[in-house]
Amino acid sequence: MATLGEHKLYMKKDKGIVSLKEQLAAVVPVLENLKCKKEERIKQFSDIRSQIEKIRFELSEYNDQGDSESSLAEDQHDLSTRKLNSYQAQLRALQKDKSERLRKVLEYINEVHSLCGVLGIDFGPTVNEIHPSLHQNGVEQSRNISNSTLDGLASTISKLKAERKSRIQKMRATMESLCQLWKLMDSPEEEKRQFSKVMSILILPEEGITSSGVLSQELIDKMEAEVERLAKLKTSRLKDIVMKRRRELEEICQNAHIEPDVSTAPEQTDALIDSGLIDPSALLANIESQILKAKEESLSRKDIMDRINKWIAACDEEAWLEEYNQDPKRYSAGRGAHINLKRAEKARILVTKIPSMVENLINRTFAWENARSKPFLYDGGRLISVLEEYRLSRQQKEEEKRRYRDQKKLESILLAEKEAIFGSKPTPKRTSSLNRKTNGYRPNGNTNGLMTPTPRRSSLGSATPELLTPRSYSGHNRYFGDFRRLSTSHLNFGDDSLSTFTSISGSEPEPFLMDELHTDG
Repeated sequence: MATLGEHKLYMKKDKGIVSLKEQLAAVVPVLENLKCKKEERIKQFSDIRSQIEKIRFELSEYNDQGDSESSLAEDQHDLSTRKLNSYQAQLRALQKDKSERLRKVLEYINEVHSLCGVLGIDFGPTVNEIHPSLHQNGVEQSRNISNSTLDGLASTISKLKAERKSRIQKMRATMESLCQLWKLMDSPEEEKRQFSKVMSILILPEEGITSSGVLSQELIDKMEAEVERLAKLKTSRLKDIVMKRRRELEEICQNAHIEPDVSTAPEQTDALIDSGLIDPSALLANIESQILKAKEESLSRKDIMDRINKWIAACDEEAWLEEYNQDPKRYSAGRGAHINLKRAEKARILVTKIPSMVENLINRTFAWENARSKPFLYDGGRLISVLEEYRLSRQQKEEEKRRYRDQKKLESILLAEKEAIFGSKPTPKRTSSLNRKTNGYRPNGNTNGLMTPTPRRSSLGSATPELLTPRSYSGHNRYFGDFRRLSTSHLNFGDDSLSTFTSISGSEPEPFLMDELHTDG
C-alpha cells in the first residue's frame, strides 16, 4: 500500500472474535489484489518510462539511452498515482516537443529535397552528412530530431539557398552573354531553342524556380561551353574585322603619306588576340579611333599634299624635258613631233615655276607646323628638311650651270683670239668630223678641231640631274626619312663635261693648232 500510495484498506470487520485463519483468509485476497495493482502499475510505469526514454533518445544530442533499467528499479519504490501522473505529464510534454520538432524536421527535409532537386544535387549524401537517420525510409526507424539535427538542417538549407542564388546569378549572366552573342553572331533559332526553357525560368523569382535540374551544374557547364564556342567564333570574326580595318587605316595613311600607329600593327595584334591579353573589341575600337584621327589629319594635310603632288609632277616634267633635250632628232618631222614640241614649251614654263612652288610649299608647311605644334612628316621624314635640301641642291646646280656658261664664254673668247692671231683653216675632212661630233663627247673627253663641244645634257642640261624628289623613291615607305639618300653628294653636275672644257682651255696646245703654226712658219 505504501508503494502504491494507498492509505486506507477497506476490509470487512466482524464484531465478533475472528480466528487467525479467518483473518488470513480475509487478508489474502486483498494482498493479491494489491499485488495485481502493483504489477499493473509497474507495467504502466514501464510503458511510460520507455516512451519517455525513446523520446529523450530521439531528442538527445548523442543518442545515448543511459541506464534506464536502474531508473526503472528506483521507480518501483514509488508507484503512486501522483508519480504516475507526473510521468504522464512529462510524457505529454515530450510528445508535444517531439511532434513540433518532427514537424520542423520533415519541413526541413522536404525543403532540402526540393533544393537538391532544383540544383541537381544528390539528396541522400546531403542529409547523411547531417544525420544518417534522416534518410531512413522504414516506419519503425525513428529520426533524430535533436537540436544539432535541426541546426544542421537549417544550415544546409541556408547553404543550398545561397548556392541557388549564386547559380541563378551565374546562369542569368551567362544567358545574358548568350543573348548578346546570339544577336551579334545572328545565330539560327535551332541553337537558341535548346536554352529556351532555361530562359523562361530564369525570369522568375528565386522562390518560383522549382523545376527539377533547372539549376544543375551540368546545365551551367553546357551554357558556358556554348558561350565559349560563340566567343571563339566572335574573336575569329573580330580578328578578320580588325585586320580589315587595319588595312583601311594603312591605306588612308599611305594616301596621306602618314606613318600608321605601330601599336596596332598586324603582327602585334595577331599575337595579342591569340594570347588573350587584349579584348578584340577594345582593339577594334582603338583602330576605329586611329582611322578617325588619320582622316582628320589627312584632311588638314590636303592643301599641302596637293602642292607636293604638283611639285612632283613638275619634277617629272623636268626629267622628261631633260630626256627630250637629249634627243638629236627632236626637231625632225616625225609622227607626234609637234605634240612633243608643245609639251616641251609647257614643261619649260613649268620648270621655271619650281623654285616658287618649293618656296610656297615651305611657307605653308611652316604655317601648318606652327598651328599644330608638331612637324609635318611625309612617310616618316620631316617635309621641311627635304624641301630645304632640295632647294639647296637646286641652288648649287644653278651655280654650276652659271659657272659652265661663264666657262663657255671664256672659251669662245680664247678661240676668237687664236683665230685672229693664227687664222682658221680647217680642212673639209676635219670640219666634217667636227660637225659629226658637236652633239656629244668623245670617249676620251677631248674634242676634235676648234669648235666648242656641246656638253652632255644628261649632266648639265637638266634642271634636276640625280636630284631626288618624292617620285624618286616611289614604292618605298621611308624615302622621305632617309636624308642621306637626299644628300647633295649624290648629285651629278657634269664634272666630266667641265673637265673637257678645262682641257680645251689648258696650257697644252692642241695638235691642230701646232700644225697651223708650222704651216704658217
